[in-house]
Amino acid sequence: MNGEAGWSAWPAPAKLNLFLRITGRRADGYHDLQSVFRLLDWGDRLRLRVRDDGEIRRHGASVEGVAEADDLAVRAAKALQQDTNIGKGADIIVEKSIPAGAGFGGGSSDAATVLLALNRLWGLDWDSDRLAALGLALGADVPVFVRGHNAWAEGVGEHLLPLDLPPAWYLLLAPGIHVRTGELFQAPELTRDSAPATISDFVSGAVLDNAFEPVLRRREPAVEAAFAMLARIGRPRLTGTGSGCFVEFATRALAEDALANLPPGSKAWIAAGAARSPMLDALEAKPLQGRRQEA
Repeated sequence: MNGEAGWSAWPAPAKLNLFLRITGRRADGYHDLQSVFRLLDWGDRLRLRVRDDGEIRRHGASVEGVAEADDLAVRAAKALQQDTNIGKGADIIVEKSIPAGAGFGGGSSDAATVLLALNRLWGLDWDSDRLAALGLALGADVPVFVRGHNAWAEGVGEHLLPLDLPPAWYLLLAPGIHVRTGELFQAPELTRDSAPATISDFVSGAVLDNAFEPVLRRREPAVEAAFAMLARIGRPRLTGTGSGCFVEFATRALAEDALANLPPGSKAWIAAGAARSPMLDALEAKPLQGRRQEA
């Protein structure tokens, strides 16, 4: 692949937060959250090639303006390398489709794909618990991508209970605003004491809110305009702590009809909800390269 031998390609799926509540603030300054993660059958693609010299190198750009040392994909490779003390390295190419700062989980998914793929390519054979714990140090959303299942999430997002979600199609819209999560969490108008929800509340449709929606709609005219546009075709929702919005549909045909009714030039597209991460399918399709002997 990439015109040379030794490359392998791996998916890094996007996600949606079907709701997101903040139920309290912890003594360490972090917030207790509740959410449902929905994985999508769409996202970035990473290409990896094992190196024997221990170097971790990114080829080409990833997210515009993100230095190689700050790229979550690179940081994930270095973290796994350091924790295993392995002498191998990797070349990394990140082919971006997921817009940055939109709440679709692109950076976290890229990091998880690197952990899962290098675990396979380096012959480490770590289990998902160990990889998810390492991923949590990189970002709160990394563990759900490592585990690869739609999930009910609590804590900072690391306590995950797998959920079976019905098939659905989503019309996604990116207003083009790069939202900084840290700034949103510090917003004085953010609601931090919502009543805890239950899975039954979510299944019944009683819980579809996102704590960050009112904050972003007041602060960002582009997000408010996106909601006004989507409200004409369905019930718009915000995903995560980004600017990305979505409307859920039961069938692809309904989603396509809604997309056709948006104004020309809208930054909108359709993606299917996944029953599980495409990365799990990719791992099953590629044989283990050989296990590394533990010291």
